[in-house]
Amino acid sequence: MPLEIYLILRSAVRRVSKDAGWCCKHISTLTVEATIVAAVISTLAATAAVAADSPWSTARTPSAGPARAIGGPASGCLAGAAALPADGVGFSAIRLSRHRNFGHPDTIAFVERLGKAAQQAGLAPFYVGDMAQPRGGPMSSGHGSHQNGTDVDIWFNLDAKPNLAPEAREEVDLPSMVLANKRDVDPERFGRRQVTLLRLAAGDARVDRIFVNPAIKRALCDQLAPTERGWLHRLRPWYGHDEHFHVRLYCPADSPPSPCPLPGGEGSSLLKVCSTTPRRSRRCAGCGLRRGGPWRGRYRRRARRRA
Repeated sequence: MPLEIYLILRSAVRRVSKDAGWCCKHISTLTVEATIVAAVISTLAATAAVAADSPWSTARTPSAGPARAIGGPASGCLAGAAALPADGVGFSAIRLSRHRNFGHPDTIAFVERLGKAAQQAGLAPFYVGDMAQPRGGPMSSGHGSHQNGTDVDIWFNLDAKPNLAPEAREEVDLPSMVLANKRDVDPERFGRRQVTLLRLAAGDARVDRIFVNPAIKRALCDQLAPTERGWLHRLRPWYGHDEHFHVRLYCPADSPPSPCPLPGGEGSSLLKVCSTTPRRSRRCAGCGLRRGGPWRGRYRRRARRRA
């Protein structure tokens, strides 16, 4: 995202320069670059400040009432959330000081099922990372999703773990499963145990998809026999996700999209995170081409010439 902002600003500076009748080459390149970088930094700082002031991040208790996953994972909130226990059969929650160990009761039940299945498979307990905030909504850092209580991060580290108190789990060993070249998995860290845990998670009927690093998805496709790949369709390659995998459940049937009430505070700086208005498709139902865009007139002229 910072690179995209940088490129957009640089292009805008050049356009303005030409319109004004002078060229950027007469200005020190370093000065122009420094100006653009400063603009990017100030923009990102302002965005971070707005996120930090978000009332969603300051809520410490779930809302009352029945559990509902409202809106989508990247544009939603959570009502009637349940808290994941710090310890359970086959799992332990980490980084509890973030207050991101909440989720829809279906998500809590999934983690508990996975923990029991992992224990029965002979695996060491796994760490559970971020889920959702007490009332969901946008987080101040780290995630664009995890907003409606249907997401959970499961860490790949399946080594034997010390019996730590919850407050001692803020900084734990979470090694990457991917080599420094970003193309291959580390065979000393990613092996049969990690594959088994992924397979157990993907085999749960409530799971919609699982995000893993592209190197991990590629390794699984290469290593598993064709008859053993029936569950790989639920694994979606997504950069990052080299230390953990991100599970997303199907949205509960009794949780339709609806507006999210802010958890206290004015929230005037927040965008509407849940919209009940369906978005108009930008693709033509007849030809499949996207509507709008700078090439729209060109396609029309071609159609007239062919006619």
